[in-house]
Amino acid sequence: MSRSLRARAEAIPEWAWVAAVVVLSAGLRLWLVRDMVSPFVFVDEAIYAELARSLADTGEYAVRGTPVSGYSLLYPALIAPAYGLDNLVDAYGVAKATNAVVMSLAAPPVYLLGRRVAGRWLALLGAVIAVAVPSMAYTATITTESLFYPVTLVLALVLVRYLERPSHRWLAALLVALGVALATRSQSLAFVPAIATAPLVLAAYRRRLRALRPFLPLYLLGVNAVIVVMGLQALRGRPLKELLGAYSVVGEGGYDVGNALRSWLWHVEELDLYVGVLPFAAFLLLLMLGRSVPARVQVHVAATASLVFWSTLVVGTFASRFASGRVQDRYLFFLAPLLVVALLAWVDLGAPRPQLRAGLAAGAGLVLVLVFPYVRFIGEPARSDTLGLIPLWTANEHLVGGRYWLTAGLVAAALVALWVVVPARFAVLAPLAVLLLFAVVSRPVWSGPHGFLTSGVGALRQGNPGLPRDWIDREVPPGDEVVALYTGRADRFTVNVNEFFNRSIGRVFYTDVPTPGGIGEQPVARTNVRGAPLTAGGAYVLPNGAAITARYALLDGTVLPSGEVVARNELVGAVLWRLSGPLSNTVDVTGLYPRDTWSGSRVTWRRRRCAGGELVVTLYSDATLFAGTLTRVLATVGARPVAAISVPPEGSVLLRVPLTAAGDTCTVRFDVLPTRVPAQVIPGATDDRALGVHFDAFAYEKPA
Repeated sequence: MSRSLRARAEAIPEWAWVAAVVVLSAGLRLWLVRDMVSPFVFVDEAIYAELARSLADTGEYAVRGTPVSGYSLLYPALIAPAYGLDNLVDAYGVAKATNAVVMSLAAPPVYLLGRRVAGRWLALLGAVIAVAVPSMAYTATITTESLFYPVTLVLALVLVRYLERPSHRWLAALLVALGVALATRSQSLAFVPAIATAPLVLAAYRRRLRALRPFLPLYLLGVNAVIVVMGLQALRGRPLKELLGAYSVVGEGGYDVGNALRSWLWHVEELDLYVGVLPFAAFLLLLMLGRSVPARVQVHVAATASLVFWSTLVVGTFASRFASGRVQDRYLFFLAPLLVVALLAWVDLGAPRPQLRAGLAAGAGLVLVLVFPYVRFIGEPARSDTLGLIPLWTANEHLVGGRYWLTAGLVAAALVALWVVVPARFAVLAPLAVLLLFAVVSRPVWSGPHGFLTSGVGALRQGNPGLPRDWIDREVPPGDEVVALYTGRADRFTVNVNEFFNRSIGRVFYTDVPTPGGIGEQPVARTNVRGAPLTAGGAYVLPNGAAITARYALLDGTVLPSGEVVARNELVGAVLWRLSGPLSNTVDVTGLYPRDTWSGSRVTWRRRRCAGGELVVTLYSDATLFAGTLTRVLATVGARPVAAISVPPEGSVLLRVPLTAAGDTCTVRFDVLPTRVPAQVIPGATDDRALGVHFDAFAYEKPA
């Protein structure tokens, strides 16, 4: 940069540069999130949309009319104005736009953190990196990440300020920041031990026990708060875990120490991978340099060490019991800017690299990447929870030596080599390399085959392909309720996606098991007029015996009530009915496995009050299980085969079956050949069911 140009740049106020980063980031995200057509992080996005709708409509926190606690208080309030709109498709767009602006506000606190340990241009680079992390993709989801990211970074900034100047004013500010974080996400409870530990780390770092004396008010306040909370809960006769509300199950026992520690290590390894090794290595080096670095750097390292340790430990422990098949960087990516600031501090200090300690830091960062069990965690859960693995998953066919660890290790080794050999005057290349890495890996996270855009399209295809997202609201008069019934025979997204975009959908019922999450869903049973269970047909009743009365119902193809079809989605078998009485069913389907649409070797469809007509069945197979094999489906009415079709491994087909009534009942038997057991065909599969074909939808056509 020329001297005159540099002078002009430095004449621009620092706040203007930071504001420009926020504006550019928000503008980019506003442009990107327009292409996100549907939520896919179910059931989280459904819950927060419901909470926002409830706040906008009633001022209360409820999901499907059921009051709830333990969820974020602030995030639903943030997007509630969007959900005050009548059209939920428009509300979804406004909520995503709100996310784009709010998450971009991560830049200012990172700049201020960077400014404490480095010059203005390095700090500005840190702010840019903060809004370039791959997890900025969460701006397109209705989840708490968009708000939690800037909130936690503000808390980190206030913690650093308090460690520098442990005054009552900064202690009060720290408590306010902690309260805001807790109101954003329950995970923030991990910040309580982190805040308590940070002064201890700083004192150990400086090797001065008396350095703890100014922090006595913090510990006294903490002890008193614990005593008061425990006392109040004891007086109420309530357990402490109740304070977690919907997440109270987290406070129960049953954690295995070995599994928890192993999961914690995996989360540390994946965090190292996520940040591109260099920030992690720089942080470890500064930690080992101890008192030889300036006090301002010591403070940042102490705060970062406490937040990294407790956050990874809590998230890893949680995952060991409730998400054992996942590593969840969605709960940890806020640590990335703190580690990046450590890298900026290293650059500002002149890139010190004492041979032994630099070698240990670089070696630790590289080893953590090499030993991470990639095969265990690369898969469907990574789409929403582990964005650091999506680039490797995307490059599956182009891996070096066909190995995830080798590919990741070579990239990490190249970055470590840069960090080790780059001359001090060019040390800024290290954070620039991190920025470039984030820019490169953000593309598959956003628009790759396993990225957010693809996942959103996939969710819409599973729940409502081909029709306007608000197709139900377009058919139903304003103010009329549509009840939804989940039988487990159709994809759960036919409930989740349609409910998300259609305000008219109200109560949700289920027959066997609720949809995952299942808040506010009510169980129903089918009975005849005497209350005895039926094998075919009958009214649906609640546990108290009450019938379900509504003007409209959203049903799958296995349910044919008394009423009139208003609209249907043929591709997934979702049908909107105008009911002529209580919700009932004249159809019974056997031979399908619960919770998905797979058949065994035989499926039977039976309808009462049937005078013939035609049954249209949507069928599809599985390209992995039945690669290169056609599945034959034969339909028999009475003793006579009436229709047959071959189902290819990919794509769906329609089987049309002419119906003949026997008395007032139509019965069709479907024989499926061949069937296969995934556990016997697919390496690593554990499903031991004999699977035939997906019966995705049944559509009954009355005779002309």
